[in-house]
Amino acid sequence: MAESAQTLDRGLRVLFVLADAPAGRSVAELAAEFGLARPILYRLLSTLEAHGLVRRGGDGTFRIGLAVLDLARRVQPLLREAALPVLRGLAERLGATAHLTVADAGEALAVAVVEPSWTDYHVAYRVGSRHPLHRGAAGHAILLARTSAEARPLDDPGWRATEGELQAGAHGVAAPLLDVPGLEASVGVVALGNLDPTLVGPQVVAAAATLAAALR
Repeated sequence: MAESAQTLDRGLRVLFVLADAPAGRSVAELAAEFGLARPILYRLLSTLEAHGLVRRGGDGTFRIGLAVLDLARRVQPLLREAALPVLRGLAERLGATAHLTVADAGEALAVAVVEPSWTDYHVAYRVGSRHPLHRGAAGHAILLARTSAEARPLDDPGWRATEGELQAGAHGVAAPLLDVPGLEASVGVVALGNLDPTLVGPQVVAAAATLAAALR
């Protein structure tokens, strides 16, 4: 591997490790994890820090930097562009509001929403809406993806359904996007009327698989 590509690879690996370490990592810990000399890590971290991608705490540990948030915001329009055709098809077929939701700092964040065009009434779901990951079908589906396949029951359907967790009378069904590196997300639908999960669930799973394939 060329030296410049190797340096980039190391820097990206450091970023991913720090992203999974809310309490931060010391240079000693990173050196032991990557098998690198401390001077090399200091150079990597200093470069990343100069671009705001990592930040140094008062205790000397390094954490993910706020510039990553700006990169994430720039990715959201690309996600919406890829998701809208899939969500539109789902909303029109099921007569329910369809959405793409991503995990963001312990919350579920709606980044794309499509409402059905032919129903008399439907749930108004706003892009930018947030709720805890442990509430609502979208969040439960994201948490499902964090569970290893071995830890799930053999008859797990691959989707999650909820009723009234976020809004009284609202029914939701969602499925996770799987095998898209760096993205924790789910595709789901929500309606005020009853949604039969056994009928809606497989369609949501299929829509999530279609979108995941488009994003890989």
